[in-house]
Amino acid sequence: MLNFATRVLIPRKNLSFLRQFSLILKPTHFNSVSTPPIPTVISNSIVSAKRFELFCLRSDYSTMASQSSKPQSIYDFTVKDAKGNDVDLSIYKGKVLIIVNVASQCGLTNSNYTDMTEIYKKYKDQGLEILAFPCNQFGGQEPGSIEEIQNMVCTRFKAEYPIFDKVDVNGDNAAPLYKFLKSSKGGFFGDSIKWNFSKFLVDKEGNVVDRYSPTTTPASMEKDIKKLLGVA
Repeated sequence: MLNFATRVLIPRKNLSFLRQFSLILKPTHFNSVSTPPIPTVISNSIVSAKRFELFCLRSDYSTMASQSSKPQSIYDFTVKDAKGNDVDLSIYKGKVLIIVNVASQCGLTNSNYTDMTEIYKKYKDQGLEILAFPCNQFGGQEPGSIEEIQNMVCTRFKAEYPIFDKVDVNGDNAAPLYKFLKSSKGGFFGDSIKWNFSKFLVDKEGNVVDRYSPTTTPASMEKDIKKLLGVA
């Protein structure tokens, strides 16, 4: 819940109306202060004349504020690229996305990276993008620097899709994007990401439409990818 508070000088002749108004505007509370500090912008003579009284106005913005601030799609997020620059994910509007947490020393590394490279080459011109987020939370299997990770992915697997900065995908320090992904599509055993190479499929409007286990290869996702791309 968000709170907003301020204090204002109210002419005494308007107090009756103000109190009636406060009963109508229930989320707002008006409280009189008996010995208010005198603002520097108000002259002593005006206050001493007792024609004004200091009121505290506090508004609680709950439902409306929370709804307006709640992310509606992945386009509401900004992430860091491999060089530490901000990337607004709204640049991917109109694209079908695979968002995946990657690792360089996992038993699933070769099969997943090989498949991702192939499927990206096959569908990138038709609107597919892969967003890879290195993560070292599973078995310590992504220990290198982001420069080392990028070099491995580009030279060993010839990847052309973007590799972003390292993130946490679980816990209190999980990236906001991953909190949103998990809340949008929970896993079979709960929301937490279970291992490297968990995958989320996102449609052209930024909606998370499916989630795949680490052992599900990108090649086996092809039917779903084609459907979102509108490819026969």
